[in-house]
Amino acid sequence: MPKAIRVHEYGGPEVMRYEEVPLAEPGPGQIRVRQHAIGVNFIDIYFRTGAYKAAQLPFTPGKEGAGEVTAVGPGVTGFRVGDRVAYGSAEGTYAEEPLVAVGAAVRVPEGIGFDTAAAMMLKGLTAEYLLHRTYPVKAGDTILFHAAAGGVGLIACQWAKHLGATVIGTVGSPEKAELAKAHGCDHVILYRDEDFAERVRAITDGKGVPVVYDGVGQATFPASLDCLSPLGTFVSFGSSSGPVAAFDIGILAQKGSLYATRPTLFTHASQRPVLDRMAENLFGVVASGAVKVPVHAQHRLAEAQQVHRDLAGRQTTGSTVMLP
Repeated sequence: MPKAIRVHEYGGPEVMRYEEVPLAEPGPGQIRVRQHAIGVNFIDIYFRTGAYKAAQLPFTPGKEGAGEVTAVGPGVTGFRVGDRVAYGSAEGTYAEEPLVAVGAAVRVPEGIGFDTAAAMMLKGLTAEYLLHRTYPVKAGDTILFHAAAGGVGLIACQWAKHLGATVIGTVGSPEKAELAKAHGCDHVILYRDEDFAERVRAITDGKGVPVVYDGVGQATFPASLDCLSPLGTFVSFGSSSGPVAAFDIGILAQKGSLYATRPTLFTHASQRPVLDRMAENLFGVVASGAVKVPVHAQHRLAEAQQVHRDLAGRQTTGSTVMLP
């Protein structure tokens, strides 16, 4: 029998159990995938702790992975057994052979390995919609990206640089600063040691930036708003330090008629034509070499508890994958 991580109650990493599960047959609109690599993301922690509620308990966490199709459900078109596929908005991917909704899966082109595909789907597609759809970055823009050495950050900063932007990144340590500089950042700010809003103003000669991409949350808000030029856009796409507290919307007027948005990948990926365009864009920029996907840690699926401890403790950079 294949194995999977099962969560029977919400809690810390210790609630994740490595168990045998029955081999499931795909239903309508599903494929079964023998996974070669599994992506790890902060959203998995939110589900494990109960910050986001699973449809039911017990459940298998995970949104991201890559592998080969082993079975196709009734009426499914567009995929067949043996296809190389990947996904960033599936359900229950902390498993050797999960069922995946065809709406979440895309074909992986030859030349992109399973570990790279698993490492980049959720983070890379997030970078794609942030830079191309939420605030379309253009040549000559100066942007601020928080957690520039994180999984999304390393991909997004390279991509923004490729688009012709000047990239300011914040990081938590000198080691992460070096990593961010090597992956597209023109200016790196140690946000624990420096007033990042002041530094952004200095770098931009007082003008501010048209967009701040913030996956950190509590620790960087509301100072992020002080980095923006008038009519600038504050993009909150995650909360690794804790959620942004409720705030008076009037602050957006006071600080320059700002925009604030909280987009998600799942909204974008729910429209098949949009997902296909996003994936094509992502695979193209990776295949060209303009964006490299750094896989900085590989673990066995059985080691999921330790993987979550490292991620929650901000001990990771780039992408982590688990191998079944």
